[in-house]
Amino acid sequence: MVDLESEVPPLPPRYRFRDLLLGDQGWQNDDRVQVEFYMNENTFKERLKLFFIKNQRSSLRIRLFNFSLKLLSCLLYIIRVLLENPSQGNEWSHIFWVNRSLPLWGLQVLVALISLFETILLGYLSYKGNIWEQILRIPFILEIINAVPFIISIFWPSLRNLFVPVFLNCWLAKHALENMINDLHRAIQRTQSAMFNQVLILISTLLCLIFTCICGIQHLERIGKKLNLFDSLYFCIVTFSTVGFGDVTPETWSSKLFVVAMICVALVVLPIQFEQLAYLWMERQKSGGNYSRHRAQTEKHVVLCVSSLKIDLLMDFLNEFYAHPRLQDYYVVILCPTEMDVQVRRVLQIPMWSQRVIYLQGSALKDQDLLRAKMDDAEACFILSSRCEVDRTSSDHQTILRAWAVKDFAPNCPLYVQILKPENKFHIKFADHVVCEEEFKYAMLALNCVCPATSTLITLLVHTSRGQEGQQSPEQWQKTYGRCSGNEVYHITLEESTFFAEYEGKSFTYASFHAHKKFGVCLIGVRREDNKNILLNPGPRYIMNATDICFYINITKEENSAFKNQDQQKKSKVSRSFYHGPSRLPVHSIIASMGTVAIDLQDTSCRSASGPTLSLPAEGIKEVRRPSIAPVLEVADTSSIQTCDLLSDQSEDETTADEHVSSNLEYAKGYPPYSPYIGSSPTFCHLLHEKVPFCCLRLDKSCQHNYYEDAKAYGFKNKLIIVAAETAGNGLYNFIVPLRAYYRPKKELNPIVLLLDNPLDDLLRCGVTFAANMVVVDKESTMSAEEDYMADAKTIVNVQTLFRLFSSLSIITELTHPANMRFMQFRAKDCYSLALSKLEKKERERGSNLAFMFRLPFAAGRVFSISMLDTLLYQSFVKDYMISVTRLLLGLDTTPGSGFLCSMKITEDDLWIRTYARLYQKLCSSSGDIPIGIYRTESQKLTTSESQEIASQSQISISVEEWEDTKDCKEQGHHRGNHRNSTSSDQSDHPLLRRKSMQWARRLSRKGPKHSGKTAEKITQQRLNLYRRSERQELAELVKNRMKHLGLSTVGYDEMNDHQGTLSYILINPSPDTRLELNDVVYLIRPDPLAYLPNNEPSHKNSIQATGQESREETQL
Repeated sequence: MVDLESEVPPLPPRYRFRDLLLGDQGWQNDDRVQVEFYMNENTFKERLKLFFIKNQRSSLRIRLFNFSLKLLSCLLYIIRVLLENPSQGNEWSHIFWVNRSLPLWGLQVLVALISLFETILLGYLSYKGNIWEQILRIPFILEIINAVPFIISIFWPSLRNLFVPVFLNCWLAKHALENMINDLHRAIQRTQSAMFNQVLILISTLLCLIFTCICGIQHLERIGKKLNLFDSLYFCIVTFSTVGFGDVTPETWSSKLFVVAMICVALVVLPIQFEQLAYLWMERQKSGGNYSRHRAQTEKHVVLCVSSLKIDLLMDFLNEFYAHPRLQDYYVVILCPTEMDVQVRRVLQIPMWSQRVIYLQGSALKDQDLLRAKMDDAEACFILSSRCEVDRTSSDHQTILRAWAVKDFAPNCPLYVQILKPENKFHIKFADHVVCEEEFKYAMLALNCVCPATSTLITLLVHTSRGQEGQQSPEQWQKTYGRCSGNEVYHITLEESTFFAEYEGKSFTYASFHAHKKFGVCLIGVRREDNKNILLNPGPRYIMNATDICFYINITKEENSAFKNQDQQKKSKVSRSFYHGPSRLPVHSIIASMGTVAIDLQDTSCRSASGPTLSLPAEGIKEVRRPSIAPVLEVADTSSIQTCDLLSDQSEDETTADEHVSSNLEYAKGYPPYSPYIGSSPTFCHLLHEKVPFCCLRLDKSCQHNYYEDAKAYGFKNKLIIVAAETAGNGLYNFIVPLRAYYRPKKELNPIVLLLDNPLDDLLRCGVTFAANMVVVDKESTMSAEEDYMADAKTIVNVQTLFRLFSSLSIITELTHPANMRFMQFRAKDCYSLALSKLEKKERERGSNLAFMFRLPFAAGRVFSISMLDTLLYQSFVKDYMISVTRLLLGLDTTPGSGFLCSMKITEDDLWIRTYARLYQKLCSSSGDIPIGIYRTESQKLTTSESQEIASQSQISISVEEWEDTKDCKEQGHHRGNHRNSTSSDQSDHPLLRRKSMQWARRLSRKGPKHSGKTAEKITQQRLNLYRRSERQELAELVKNRMKHLGLSTVGYDEMNDHQGTLSYILINPSPDTRLELNDVVYLIRPDPLAYLPNNEPSHKNSIQATGQESREETQL
């Protein structure tokens, strides 16, 4: 060890500690060499080049001085012409000699010396080995012509009056101006538009031509008419404008030759300049130019960043954005990397949009393009993903990069980002508002299975409308449906509100009920001043404060409403068709009996002088006492709140002890142990105690744990929910969780089957014949098509096949384009669908943003397009709470104390409540629920032509029966009865053709080989039976044969008709006097059951967390 240390050489002197303190004194004796860099820039020529050429600011000053010098020389020439007395005579000496005063000559000599010195110096500095290239340049030649004669006159005084064409310095001034503009752009680090440069060059070229012609004509006419400068200017303007009055003309041949030369130069130079200007103009039209800084600082604007701009996306954004009155003065700057579409260009040329929408072709990843869009001054930036891409993950990656680029360039600009995949959402958590498409899509599909038409409800709430759609329709349901579609979510502070100010210190349910009774508004949620979380229906125990922000549903916001008392309404006699339809009570007085209280509803028509009186329908007077409804208390009473009902499951009370124990062992309530992606909101839901093996998840294959190979063998108690998707993505988590939320009763949990491919055999195995709902998700692989609207072609045809094979199946579909919803459940000969198509066109012509709302599949909640939720992101610019409210309604977010969306069905036992207002009070006083709308199903009224068509189909069926024997009638009577209500085949419209065909079939059978009598008769009968079958019967037999082939029972297959005679629609926040009808589904916002756990019952609370006691779903009325 000692030997090794002794072999280590000592440190060099420069690394010793002494040198660190005293400095290294031995470097002179060292072999190091000091190297100096960039020595080539220390020469005198390089320093001059740096000052005159390379440095932008100093070069700009030099060029500005040169430009001023040239203008000064032109000015001196004009002064010399004005001071000169016109000489007499026509001698040629007047062309070569002029009268020049001594001071003027001295100034011109000084300008010439400086100009020549600067030109020679710049030529020397820019010399690159070829001297003739420097000498033969036109600017250098012009400089020699204008400067050398003056310098020679210093040494030769007799040449002081020699004529020098100093006016040619205007071309040198033009050249200096071009260089000065280029240096200016480099100095201020801005890429000014090339259009500005080209226009400047064109104007300067035209001015130089005119100035040269003026001075040349004036000088050459010294031996002719002796024109002054003004006459020369007049002649040039008249000549170049091709007017040619002829009152001023050149006389000498020299001036005429000069004019010809100038016209030739103009014919060559000006077209070249105009061509370059036109080319730049066309390029600017493609790229869009710039958004001016002055406008950005004086006007407000938002930026829309997209990868490709389609006409539908543009119109949806513009219609929704400018639907708000306070956004009318905003500008919209579109930043898109692709060239403007022809349809987009045509729309943006409309005066309505051309003054407010600016299209810029550029990328959000380039700071230059963000600077063109003035992103740092923008009020907001909307970044949308391209959902038509095959690789949606790649589209999300592009969106993420755009969001990062905007945040890096303008950190204070609010970001509104649309993302497609939920697993990519955490990359843009910094954005102010984010909408994940798959999260909302799957959540809406899931709620559609338990709350019908939730997708339609949410779509109508997030669209801006005044409720004027369908008001000119002859059908009452379209008027009511269109009027209610104008309801939106608004907010206001309680102390500033006329609606809610009087309910300070009252319970939330009391404020909601009485506000609806008095003003017709539906209070759905609140937010504390010191809290960012919104609470939907916090329940009767929540006390309203003056600083609370109230969220309510109404036709318009309170600030745009006018209030009239009942006397003014009587005098004005304003009739409102929405409240005078069939939903109006059949009595003159609408003071409805509410048991122990009487509620004064809207639009009172008569009232006694002594006070409110009770007036009931005649048919309601019975000996049996009618059930009463308890009043809604101002402050919640613990005994009046059905806490036990909310926290218990009625289904568990009805089971035996053994079933109760087994169910508790099978299910538990808690949070999912694993999250499929970062950013998912944890939801309290039903869980299994033990994880199921992966092999058991295959429905169509048996494993060592079970031997089932189809859904029927499992023996599910509840009907199935089948999800047909292309891949099992992370978005399915948001489909499963709402269906397994803790507040769903255990007895109503539907089994969920994921179908990744949907041929007929797989559909039959997964139990499509006894499924409650079939959810069809749009295929990602078909979203990119040559024609945009063809992206939904595969989905539409597959759903139509399902509709024809299983007409009684409830199919819920998601499409890419809203315009394709008209093809769902398509019937070519359906007169009612054709009438709705005409209505949609009329509503679109009137400027409606919801023209598609009257399509029956959309109104019934059978189809929706996720692109319709783009308006949710646009509305967030004005209503920053809309995304949070929508996520709470869909169950994507769970806030402690916030309620959830559910529904209840009106049965015959509930019809005694009669009106929506009485139902509102019943729910508020009993369970604390807040109703927000009604899903109503009505019988479709047939027109005269439709009735005749159905009658003709019935006659056709009767005529066919004449050919059947008694045995055949008994066997197929059930099929024919259904056939009368279904769509007939094409040949059934022609009874004579069918009769001829059957006769031909009989003759053909006679010509065949001879069989025994029974065999021939059997063959003939089979042929006739096959021919007589309707299309519906053929499809039914096809399905049954496949089920028999797969070994499945055909008992569950239902051959019901396709319900052509019914239609369904939604009434959002209907009027209080709307009558309830049988089978109405009422949308409710139910308070959080866990928020009302009593503190004095710890054992019950523990049982909730351990075994999962469930909330009651149905409301006891």
